[in-house]
Amino acid sequence: MEKENPIVVIETLLGDIKIELYPDKAPITVENFLKYVEDGFYDGLIFHRVIPNFVIQGGGFDENLNYKVPTYPPIKNEAKNGLRNIRGTIAMARTTDINSATSQFFINMSDNYQLDHETDTPDKYGYAVFGRVIEGMDVVEKIARVPTRTIKGYDDVPIDPIKMLSVKRIK
Repeated sequence: MEKENPIVVIETLLGDIKIELYPDKAPITVENFLKYVEDGFYDGLIFHRVIPNFVIQGGGFDENLNYKVPTYPPIKNEAKNGLRNIRGTIAMARTTDINSATSQFFINMSDNYQLDHETDTPDKYGYAVFGRVIEGMDVVEKIARVPTRTIKGYDDVPIDPIKMLSVKRIK
């Protein structure tokens, strides 16, 4: 019998986003993400980077743009897993260091092939896709359309915070 993939729901004031995770393709990333979910780490955090036709990103800051700590140690980047950064997929955010992803993630608003693995250099290594939105892409679209501003040195921050009320595993 085939094992079912985990499903997580991100509850926001604009609606729920249901995400299917792919542990067979990104086992390290899925395990890491689920640790944060099970700890309640994401509850109350915001989508702090909202760029229409590109990504919505969250999982690191509260509504006052305070960085939430502590995080677990950075994980190995699984961008070579064959999954593409296409519309509706979820991937891990990172710094210029290939293996620096901790808690932050983004949902692709369009086909962002430039974020896929190309080479083993830091600028072309890519971002590890580990799941996809299976319900609530309309909610993701609503989030992507909110007005944004630059604050505390961060661009594309929603003027009215888009809070993750809860992030829970339902399957």
